[in-house]
Amino acid sequence: MALGDLMASRYSQSSVVTAVVSNHFDDCGSSHEDGDLASSSQRRDSETASSSTHGNASGSTATSMAYLPQNMVLCELRHEAFEACVPTGPSDNGLVSKWRPKDRMKTGCVALVLCLNISVDPPDVIKISPCARMECWIDPFSMAPQKALETIGKTLSSQYERWQPRARYKCQLDPTVEEVKKLCNTCRRQAKSERVLFHYNGHGVPKPTANGEIWLFNRSYTQYIPLQISDLDSWLKTPSIYVFDCSAAGMIVNAFNELNDWGASGSSRDCILLAACEAHETLPQSSEFPADVFTSCLTTPIKMALRWFCRRSLLRESVDYSIIDRIPGRPNDRKTLLGELNWIFTAVTDTIAWNVLPHDLFQRLFRQDLLVASLFRNFLLAERIMRSANCSPISHPMLPPTHQHHMWDAWDMAAEICLAQLPTLIDDPFAEFQPSPFFTEQLTAFEVWLDHGSEHKKPPEQLPIVLQVLLSQCHRFRALVLLGRFLDMGPWAVDLALSVGIFPYVLKLLQTTTPELRQILVFIWTKILALDKSCQVDLVKDGGHTYFIRFLDSMEAYPEQRAMAAFVLAVIVDGHRRGQEACMESSLIHVCLKHLQGSTPNDAQTEPLFLQWLCLCMGKLWEDFPEAQIMGLRENAPAIYASLLSEPQPEVRASAVFALGTLLDMGGDSCRDGVGGDEDCDDDEKIRAEISIVQSLLSVVSDGSPLVRAEVAVALARFAFGHNKHLKSIASAYWKPQSNSLLNSLPSLAHIKSAGSNYSNSNQYMPHGSIISSQIGSLVRVGNDNPSLVRDGRVSTSSPLANAGIMHGSPLSDDSSQHSDSGVLNDSVSNGVVNHSRSKPLDNAMYSQCVLAMCTLAKDPSPRIAHLGRRVLSIIGIEQVVTKPLKPTSGNVRPADPTTAPSTPSFAGLARSSSWFDMNGGHMPLTTFRTPPVSPPRPSYLTGMRRVCSLEFRPHLINSPDSGLADPLLGSGGPSGASERSLLPQSTIYNWSCGHFSKPLLTASDDSDEILARREEREKLTLDHIGKCQRSSVSKFSSPIASLDTKFETGTKSILLQPFSPIVIAADDNERIRIWNYEETTTTLLNSFDNHDFPEKGIAKLCLVNELDDSLLLAASCDGNIRIWKDYDERNKQKLVTAFSSIQGHKPGVRSLNAVVDWQQLSGYLYASGEISSIMLWDLEKEQLVNSIPSSSDCSISALAASHVHRDQFAAGFVDGSVRLYDVRTPDMLVCATRPHTQKVVGIGFQPGLDPAKIISASQAGDIQFLDTRSHRDAYLTIDAHRGSLTALAVHRHAPVIASGSAKQLIKVFSLEGEQLGTIRYYPSFMAQKIGSRSDQRHI
Repeated sequence: MALGDLMASRYSQSSVVTAVVSNHFDDCGSSHEDGDLASSSQRRDSETASSSTHGNASGSTATSMAYLPQNMVLCELRHEAFEACVPTGPSDNGLVSKWRPKDRMKTGCVALVLCLNISVDPPDVIKISPCARMECWIDPFSMAPQKALETIGKTLSSQYERWQPRARYKCQLDPTVEEVKKLCNTCRRQAKSERVLFHYNGHGVPKPTANGEIWLFNRSYTQYIPLQISDLDSWLKTPSIYVFDCSAAGMIVNAFNELNDWGASGSSRDCILLAACEAHETLPQSSEFPADVFTSCLTTPIKMALRWFCRRSLLRESVDYSIIDRIPGRPNDRKTLLGELNWIFTAVTDTIAWNVLPHDLFQRLFRQDLLVASLFRNFLLAERIMRSANCSPISHPMLPPTHQHHMWDAWDMAAEICLAQLPTLIDDPFAEFQPSPFFTEQLTAFEVWLDHGSEHKKPPEQLPIVLQVLLSQCHRFRALVLLGRFLDMGPWAVDLALSVGIFPYVLKLLQTTTPELRQILVFIWTKILALDKSCQVDLVKDGGHTYFIRFLDSMEAYPEQRAMAAFVLAVIVDGHRRGQEACMESSLIHVCLKHLQGSTPNDAQTEPLFLQWLCLCMGKLWEDFPEAQIMGLRENAPAIYASLLSEPQPEVRASAVFALGTLLDMGGDSCRDGVGGDEDCDDDEKIRAEISIVQSLLSVVSDGSPLVRAEVAVALARFAFGHNKHLKSIASAYWKPQSNSLLNSLPSLAHIKSAGSNYSNSNQYMPHGSIISSQIGSLVRVGNDNPSLVRDGRVSTSSPLANAGIMHGSPLSDDSSQHSDSGVLNDSVSNGVVNHSRSKPLDNAMYSQCVLAMCTLAKDPSPRIAHLGRRVLSIIGIEQVVTKPLKPTSGNVRPADPTTAPSTPSFAGLARSSSWFDMNGGHMPLTTFRTPPVSPPRPSYLTGMRRVCSLEFRPHLINSPDSGLADPLLGSGGPSGASERSLLPQSTIYNWSCGHFSKPLLTASDDSDEILARREEREKLTLDHIGKCQRSSVSKFSSPIASLDTKFETGTKSILLQPFSPIVIAADDNERIRIWNYEETTTTLLNSFDNHDFPEKGIAKLCLVNELDDSLLLAASCDGNIRIWKDYDERNKQKLVTAFSSIQGHKPGVRSLNAVVDWQQLSGYLYASGEISSIMLWDLEKEQLVNSIPSSSDCSISALAASHVHRDQFAAGFVDGSVRLYDVRTPDMLVCATRPHTQKVVGIGFQPGLDPAKIISASQAGDIQFLDTRSHRDAYLTIDAHRGSLTALAVHRHAPVIASGSAKQLIKVFSLEGEQLGTIRYYPSFMAQKIGSRSDQRHI
């Protein structure tokens, strides 16, 4: 196995078709067999010219590649129900920690009671001749009785010491009841809470009685004296373990059970009993066994097992018993014969117990106490040997029978190999010992199971053997690799391995320095910590964190493996102060920042997973750990992490935001005002770092990935908590009642005479992110330290103040700014709200940006982000009070957000008629404005804006000097600060990222073959239909395929057909989406759902993403918000995959955006524009705005079309009638421009085929122009389709057909030569309202 590739590559992205043919053309005639849609002189695209012949698409490789894009987007782990689920990271309690023994036990004292009465047989035993005589392998008749008794006692003590050398041993030989009582009390007193072992040999006394009595002696040894088991139990108490080696020992076990059942004593609850035989049985008397065969099995198992096996082996003739006692080596030395036999025996008995016992019982008996574990392993041998003599050892807890388990065969084979070479090893001291193949064979068996096993099959019985193999250097590497493969099968496998006891072994291995073990050990620990976080304590206690820091710093390992080391370290420091301190002392901060700083885009070490976990590791180290935060700031961490915010992977960006957020100070306001704070609070370096962090966060407020924006919201919540008082003051200044404009309330803005009210050039519009409306003036100064903010009479778009998306439709963009009085105001002057005598950490402008960034998040198109944004606003005192639905109060109105309006007007807040919060698709339940009538009406730059001059507040806040808002949800400082801090929204990127390591990393997903098969089938179908379309001749459109009533009250806004199934998707002005199946005689409504709860102008475009695979539905709202859905055709099962705002910025004087978008599967790009002077280029694989292409026109874009066969090319139509072709690969991007129309372009598209130069466009005037952009002449074909009423144009991707729609409920179909092929009129039952203004009618 190659450990260099431990990480399985993600499923190779094979997807998605843009070349989809509607089955409407299946019945088309094929009279034009040579139906090449383009002229013979038509030039081909450079990518396909050499190999493409356009006449037969299905037979051309180049055509296939152009029509069948292989990329697939939005199918990563982060897109699985982002809105619905809150991921959980490694757990430190509950089910996953059951593997850890609750209470480690130790047997601290051993009481040995021998009642042998040598030379006097008990009256109830009749012995045979010859009879078993050996006690502890000593013949008691070979010496004087008293000496024999003492020798046996010492031998038994030494045999037990082999298993527990640190226990205290006390022996009583032929004792009285009083001596046993004293012995028991002494042992319990010395053992304290540890376990006491009581060993009773009753070979010289009568059998136990049915009443539960064992026999001892009187002082003169003339009588047998009974001892009640209840008395013995009361003396020893618990925890305890009893070994009874006597005939009818089951009587004692029965007595204990009755004692427990009656509840007379609770002491037997933690009592373990081992008895030599059942109540009706006597001990074996055959001379082939020792008299204490049960004790011999428990204390000298190897000797007993070999002697017993030798009598049954073919070697019995050649092997003498005496040489068994001379086996060379030591029991603890696995490189010797005796050591290996002991090692194999332990592995065999452990395996039998693991596979037979319930796991909780296995944990209690085989993992809690070393001596108990050894005795029970040996007990399994006793059961096997004594059952051969018709004697059945019993125990409490009772074990299932194990004497016939097939693993005993493996032991017999190992014993036979040992005995076969034993004579040679004894005779020749220099003979080489040949190790047994036992472990090699068992590892092979384990490997076979790994190839065919699964969670649903029986667990591998060799797992305990793998644990034992880790002790051996010669097998260790292979065992670790196989163990890693097993752990990779899932959390259930990790739990099994931990339950069998793997943890202390792999913890010990961290002390080794063997280089070849490092990678697999890191992998194993990754799997363990992905399941159970509680192991962090053990790692720090044993210094294991240094092992992973060294590995992280090594350059030899692959980045994926170093990412695992970073994950392990992140878990070690997660919420564990001792771990944070240990890692900080071991220079983890320096190591992580060094590798982040040294990474370059082309560097092999910049594996996204590695960068992601370096960020998360640092974030967890800095979290709530001020000392580490200070060290990070000194190492210039903010600047290092800021550079990662432009990484192409959303996971990396989100992790970088998380790390930056943990560096933000959450101290109290008293410190920030210079009262009672330490020196760090006023440290300029720290202030500069905090400003840098906040600026970095503001730059990604409008990131394309909800994963990133969620972390921004959490980071801003931390910032709001630490700067609560100042942010609250700024927020109150925005909404404070003023006789003048809201601008007067902005502490960070200076009032400066306005030289003019508008920009000199209409192109110089304000981005959405800008704080200051374009009407403020030609010169604005913000703060004292931003002289470069204003350039050439407008706000610099490179300034942090003007970062896109920061103040998307903010109150300050209200047209009330038109009414602002001119004047001069210095920075320290405000409305009296913010008037601190001491300097504050941050400039007011920064606080202003933060407040408006929070507002942006509060109206995010993703419901989860919007909820986070509202929580952040509540921290600074902006509470959600009322939601006013936008929709008219008709039967079809959907209810508003559950946070409904209060019954009384006493709630504070901003009253919304059409408030700025709901601009551009916002859906935030907001406070209520009281809006006086606006007179005179003026054009507003944001839809639905009204001038707000008066507010109503809660009564107790009216006279407050520092607040015009509701009380903040969270305070900052004070005794309740810690509890309030727990109310902050929590980051999810760490827990979500941990889920990656819980999944299989070494194997590909099982469903990949099925996905590829479905893909191939669809590709074949697609190419077949493309060929038919290109050769078809459409004669007429007279027979409708289906007719359905959408039941949309406001008419159908957009419509879309699925390419591979008879499914139609439609949406209305209220952004209600409905999906039907039209294959049956009666159409079936499959699903109906709202795109979001607060629509304004409907859906501008519906697109299918990943058409050749499991397609996603892209719904683009007219405000530019994009929402992408999966499982959209299953009733009530639709899930929001991602959502973002695609348009950032607007021209001054524009009331609505009227977004136009198009999707290009080939490149994975989404093109978006509207009432802005640029075209936003979004890469949906990166979920990132990768370019903002200047439109090179003073007019807005009214139509967009992306090429479906030439990546990176798209065409745009403008309001002034011009058409432009763009190629994002070229330096200038604009390929050509022409103005074929006199009025607004309402539709545009590329002609079918591979020619990128031929474009069809249509204008409001009713003309359709056929353009060849290679010749800058007029259109080579013009069709006057609809006189002055054309509203939509659709160009089929492959068939030589175009269609146009008019406001007169009419659709005309034309060929590419201009011939009218048919006219379609809408019937009252189907879309009777009007023909939409979008090109989605292409499928109709």
